[in-house]
Amino acid sequence: MSQQDWTDDQPIVSIKDVHKSFGKLEVLKGISMDVMKGEVICIIGPSGSGKSTLIRCINALNDIQAGSIKVEGLEVNDMKLNKLELRKKVGMVFQQYNLFPHKTALENIMMAPIKVLKQNPADVEKRARELISKVRLDGKEAAYPGELSGGQQQRVAIARSLAMNPDIMLFDEVTAALDPETVKEVLVTIKDLAEEGMTCMLVTHEMGFAKEIADHIYFTDRGVIVEHGPPATFFDKAQDPRTQEFLSQIL
Repeated sequence: MSQQDWTDDQPIVSIKDVHKSFGKLEVLKGISMDVMKGEVICIIGPSGSGKSTLIRCINALNDIQAGSIKVEGLEVNDMKLNKLELRKKVGMVFQQYNLFPHKTALENIMMAPIKVLKQNPADVEKRARELISKVRLDGKEAAYPGELSGGQQQRVAIARSLAMNPDIMLFDEVTAALDPETVKEVLVTIKDLAEEGMTCMLVTHEMGFAKEIADHIYFTDRGVIVEHGPPATFFDKAQDPRTQEFLSQIL
């Protein structure tokens, strides 16, 4: 299937039997999942279970050894794929904010649309100011990253990804480096996006948030999906002993 053949009633992300190794270490051992447009998917599991690797494979930051990942019909692992076309569709926010320290919040948000997409700077600035307001950072346009809290920097990073107008947002443990007081402001921003209909895939340790926001929860361990389901079923009626053990330790 090509992008031209993809329609909204098909999975916006389709992952089939994906395998990924780093040297002799097999990190993903046959992962499959489908994500529909507008869905919010949370991926949980212990450290080293392959969660972040999977998210990075969707955005072609890691290649895969076997299987298939399609985004709106585009085969991510196709050697002929223009990765810029993929990354116009898929925004990603990391645990580390990766902001340019010598650029203001506004300039950080504006850089990619101007330099990568060659968009009109005046139009980009208007959009960037709207995004700053969207992530509740009015008045911080001229602030440099070093003048912002971790939570504020992470919200700038979210706005920076949104400036590319993606169809899907990937969040890789975006609150892991934050102090508890600033976690909530980032989670509220993500919740706003989800409620607006943005397709979101989150790797997260925030179980209460996952239970509140997700349409579907996937629990991974040792490179496989152990169990998955809607939050009510997953958290209250987990079937697999490994899932039950994991949940008993964190809830």
